[in-house]
Order: sequence, then C-alpha cells, then structure tokens
Amino acid sequence: MRALFSRIPISTATSLFSSPAKPLAPSPSLVPLRLVRRFAAMAAAAAEEFVKGRVFPNGVAVITLDRPKALNAMNLEMDLRYKAFLDDWETNPNVKCVLVESSSSRAFSAGMDIKGVAAEIQKDKSTSLVQKVFTAEYSLICKIHEYAKPYLCLMDGVTMGFGIGLSGHGRYRIITERTLMAMPENAIGLFPDVGFAYIGAKAPGGGAIGAYLGMTGKRISSPADALFIGLGTHYVPSGDLGSLKESLLSTNFTADPHKDVESLLAGYKKEPESVPQLEKLLPVIISSFGADKSAAESVEELNKCSQSGDTEVAEWANDALAGLKKGAPFSLCLTQKHFSGVASSHGNSENHLSKLAGVMKLEYRIALRSSVRDDFVEGVRAVLVDKDQNPKWNPATLEDVNMDKVESIFEPLGADAELNV
Repeated sequence: MRALFSRIPISTATSLFSSPAKPLAPSPSLVPLRLVRRFAAMAAAAAEEFVKGRVFPNGVAVITLDRPKALNAMNLEMDLRYKAFLDDWETNPNVKCVLVESSSSRAFSAGMDIKGVAAEIQKDKSTSLVQKVFTAEYSLICKIHEYAKPYLCLMDGVTMGFGIGLSGHGRYRIITERTLMAMPENAIGLFPDVGFAYIGAKAPGGGAIGAYLGMTGKRISSPADALFIGLGTHYVPSGDLGSLKESLLSTNFTADPHKDVESLLAGYKKEPESVPQLEKLLPVIISSFGADKSAAESVEELNKCSQSGDTEVAEWANDALAGLKKGAPFSLCLTQKHFSGVASSHGNSENHLSKLAGVMKLEYRIALRSSVRDDFVEGVRAVLVDKDQNPKWNPATLEDVNMDKVESIFEPLGADAELNV
C-alpha cells in the first residue's frame, strides 16, 4: 500500500469538545458552554449537508453521502445522523428498502475522519470523543448487519476503513470497476477494525485472506477479487448505476421486498472480465497468513516466497513485505492475534466471536486502548500531517513487541464501560 493516505485526503474535523484557551466574556464558566453548544449546532448543521436522507413515493429510502472534498470521511455527527435515518426507517411501514450512495464517483467513503480524533487525543488522552466516535461507528455497523429491510450500498470509488464498515456488512453490496477497497489502519498505528476480521473469517482460506489484507493494507481494485472474498455481492458496471437506481425507484414492491430487490439486481449484475487473483494465490496466502502464524512467522514465510521460482508468487511476497514494513509492529502483532481469534471462532456458535456483535464488542476494547497509544498520533503525523512517511514506531521492530502488552489490549473494560450492542 504505497503512500495510500498521502494520495487520499481525509479532512480534519474540528472537535466539539475542546474549550477556548481564554474566556471571551465576563463569565468564564458559562461562555465555554455556550461555545460548545454553538459548535455542536454548527457540526449538526454540517452533518445535515453531508448525510442526506429522502424517502421516495414507492418506498425506497435513499441515504446520500455528500462530503466529496473529504471523500465522504465520516465524523461523529455524520455517524449519528446516518444511524438516525436507519432507526426511523426500520419501523416505518412506508419504507420498503434502503439505498446508500455517494454524490461523487470518486468515493463511497474513505473511512473515519482520522485527523480530528488524533488531534483531540494528542491534547487529552482521556477525551470522551474516543468513546463517542467508536460507540457511534460500531453501533451503526451492528445496525446495518441486523437490518431487516433490504439494504443496498453502491460501493463506487474509494471504499476504505469505515467505508467498508458501512457497506461490507449490508445485505446487498454492489461494486463497480472503479471500486477501490483497503484496510490501511496499521500504517497509522491503529488496527483494521469495523468488523473486517469477521468478513475475513467467512472468506475462503480460513481467515488467511482477511489477515493478509488487514496486515498489509493491500488494495483490492479487481471486481473478481472483491466478489471472491465476499466484500461485494454483485458486480454492476458504473455506467449502469444510474439505470439501476431508476429501476429501483420505479419498482412496485410486493410483500417480499428482498425478492423484488434480488430480482432487480439479477438483471444488472455482470460477471467480471478477469479471474480472482486472490484465488490463484490462496495456497501461499494460507501458508503465510494462516491463523497459526505469528506476525514474525508471516514475515519469515514471505521471505521464503520472495525467492520462489514462480515470478507471480515472488512479486506477491515482495509486495506483501513492503506492506508489512509500513505498519506499526505493535499493530501488526495485535492485528494477527485479533484476526486469528475471530477466524478460529468462525462456525462455533458457542463462541461470542462467531457473531458480529461479539467481534464489535472486542474491537471496542481494542480501539479505545490502541487509539491512545503513541503509535496512533505518530502514524497520523507521519502519514497525514507532515507526510514524511517516516513514523517512529514504539516498539520499533516485531522482535521488540511485548506480547503481554498486546494481550492486555483485549482485556474486558468493566461492565459499565463495554460496548452495548
């Protein structure tokens, strides 16, 4: 994943929870509260512009993400507004299905508004913004996963991080030839969250593909690969999206909206022109990123693969090694442990990690703790702020990672502090 973040701008959100440095009126105790309320109102108004909802006469409810300059990066207020639409429409008998789209063909969503969160953490590691953001994101993901009505996402353009969270757990995931997906969080000292480990556990290879994509930040730009690993359910050429939407808006829904949607999509879906590259590479992906491999063992296996006489395998291994080198060592070890645990639990209904809600509860613990580690602020500085692409990770190497500290990231938070989903 070469300089991914440097090429994809993610806007900075002004936090609602910071107070001015000095009072602007005689009453210092009241003025900051007024300012906070004012900023909150401004942020809510901006969210109304960025996340638009409309119900059409035939029962199709449409969410349009309209923050093109930031590639639809989602902040707290946008998350809350998005979920409020879904909550309202879920019990509205006039709403038959939900369609989510972007106003721009450049991006569905580039993910979370990273800079704003990092800036708040740098000022105050105990900021309540961290809990609020991850609670909003992860609750929304669970809502999408459990949504009873048809939920369709047009994943046209950049779809990364939380963008995958908004789409990858929905029932109908429409990809195009312009869809570009990745989970690049290790490169900024976090971890690939949004339930991507759950998606990876269901993909071919027993979770190995998910670990590979999560640890290396590898981009998926091939419709065939996106369908193969389950990130997409239908491939529709971008030129047909307008017609698909028009057909959906003119559908006379029956008592079975899911059947209506599936019938409509069947008429628009196409077969990708290429075969899945990930399927061809599956044996070496499994041998390098299987659930039994530590991060260091993955590097060791990739070094062997880089010497392969098969040029395709050697190139793949070198590319994977380059991706791993961009990640924070602590994040890589954390990611491997998390993805391995979720993959090992897949299919075991008695294990809480076999369900998305269980995965999101665990990821909430991981997110709260990993986001306040120094690696996160440093990663954002190096990749998004100064853009020198030279983060100073602590620890600096895989060998220096204390696995006891990694284990502590997964510990329970306490009954009152856990994610309630």
